[in-house]
Amino acid sequence: MAEWYEEAYHPHWRQRFEVARYVYRGRTECQEALIFESPLFGRVLVLDGIVQTSERDEFIYHEMITHVALMAHGAARDVLIVGGGDGGTLEEVLKHRSVARATMVELDPGVVELARRHLPDISRGAFDDPRTELIFGDGVQFVADTAQRFDLIIVDSTDPFGPGEALFTESFYANCRARLRPGGIVVAQGGNPFMERERVRACLARLGNLFRDASFILTSVPGYLGGPFLFAWAADDPDQRRLSLAELAARPLPDGLRCYTPAVHVAAFVPPPWLSAPAD
Repeated sequence: MAEWYEEAYHPHWRQRFEVARYVYRGRTECQEALIFESPLFGRVLVLDGIVQTSERDEFIYHEMITHVALMAHGAARDVLIVGGGDGGTLEEVLKHRSVARATMVELDPGVVELARRHLPDISRGAFDDPRTELIFGDGVQFVADTAQRFDLIIVDSTDPFGPGEALFTESFYANCRARLRPGGIVVAQGGNPFMERERVRACLARLGNLFRDASFILTSVPGYLGGPFLFAWAADDPDQRRLSLAELAARPLPDGLRCYTPAVHVAAFVPPPWLSAPAD
């Protein structure tokens, strides 16, 4: 009889993954950690009972949280990643030759160690890239205190409770804004728009209080709460979000991407009617 792992993130929704075998079960400095092999998703990373990523669908999440903003900016050299301990966002950022430095601030060293040991196909050597500056510490405190400035800030956080809760506050977003260079962009984990409508609207309101242009990037990640998924977008130049297909196609794009294309980029900013309608 098959064994199943059940995720109970939402009070009215549960999902189950068939488990071929458990790879790791234990605790890091900050949270419970589990890695198992799924016949469908490959190796799956779970933190405090919530699925974080899987080998088979991570490319969708990581390509969309990075390349939309990098292509929209067009000349980002210094990128800050807050969170992202599995290394997938870092790996996608470093595909852009224009990026001279990628600073990654991760609260939990244990997640990076687990990812390097058990999920190497997600980071693909990115932690050892000479352009990587890996800092273990509180991302909220780092953004509040640093004197560095960035062209792009990516908040690749866990969900808005436990260690990740402070990464969804207006004060944190305000500090992010203060660390951007002119023309800078913030992209952050936004959640499932179907099941977490109020969370999504609260995030948009906080960013809208701080930036001239606040919106969302829409995609679908199979392993996250049934699929639909948003990344928050914040910038001061609305034209960065309105680039045409022809303008994007003229910009250099890394080879070998499996989700992001200029056409997908344009479509990701077009919400379906149900997403714009009032919540039921």
